[in-house]
Amino acid sequence: MMNKTLKAVVFGVAVLGGMAGLWNVQKKIDTERQPLQLESEELMMSSGSMVKHLSLEYAPLMAAIYWTRAVQYFGEKHYLHDRNLELLWPLLDITTTLDPHLLPAYRTGSVFLSDTPPRGAGEPDLAVKLLERGIQENPEQWRLYQDLGNVYYFDKKDYPKASEAFEAGSKLPGAFLWMKIMAAKIAAEGESLETSYFLWKQIYDAANEPEIKKNAESHLRLLQVQLDCREIDRLANEYEKRAGRRATKMNELVEGGLLRGMPRDPEGYPYIFGEDGKAELNRNSPLFEEQMMQKN
Repeated sequence: MMNKTLKAVVFGVAVLGGMAGLWNVQKKIDTERQPLQLESEELMMSSGSMVKHLSLEYAPLMAAIYWTRAVQYFGEKHYLHDRNLELLWPLLDITTTLDPHLLPAYRTGSVFLSDTPPRGAGEPDLAVKLLERGIQENPEQWRLYQDLGNVYYFDKKDYPKASEAFEAGSKLPGAFLWMKIMAAKIAAEGESLETSYFLWKQIYDAANEPEIKKNAESHLRLLQVQLDCREIDRLANEYEKRAGRRATKMNELVEGGLLRGMPRDPEGYPYIFGEDGKAELNRNSPLFEEQMMQKN
């Protein structure tokens, strides 16, 4: 009887301790307008190993709670255009420690971490760390290798490592054929607009989180702009060969039979020629501001 009572007391203390740690983190997250600094005591109480130890068989439930908070935290910061995302990694670290098989935390969390501000935390090294943990715990999941390849390709610009990740993932059961194709293409060419567009399209198609889908869509639109401008510049070069001078207005390419109509960006605004004679976005296009943000 005493043993049962003692166990009940220990269990109660453990649950209360775990909830206290969670409450501390939630309180810190919800104080959005104050400086966000994790105190050492808070880290000790809310570290993954500590919370997992206290959560007993409820660790997967606690992981779901922490993952929900991580998504809410990122979404709120993104909405407020706040670049301070220092609590993101601790939340993801705790989540994946509590439940090493919670795949969305690895896949979506790595995008939150890796993408450049203000779209993400600008921490690709932490994204790699998170994904490598995911691969170690879930070695059969080829999509994690896809995500790792994306981080190396887009954010770290490490094309050999990106190629290795796609190649390794392509060998797993169920992996799509394009994984091997991307491995070879990146190994041979490094970065290209076509490869970038293809990879972001894969992210867009597979995304479940609205933030990820919206982010991927934005990248796709800006990449389409680059592809369009490259093609317009090619036609402008052809016009220059024929006319002996560079076109200064887009309708000159139309009148010269090189374009069927005025080329427009994904938002429907006509492209223009800049002072350097190269095609570029119209300043009135909503994509112009997005492009400036990406460059900064």
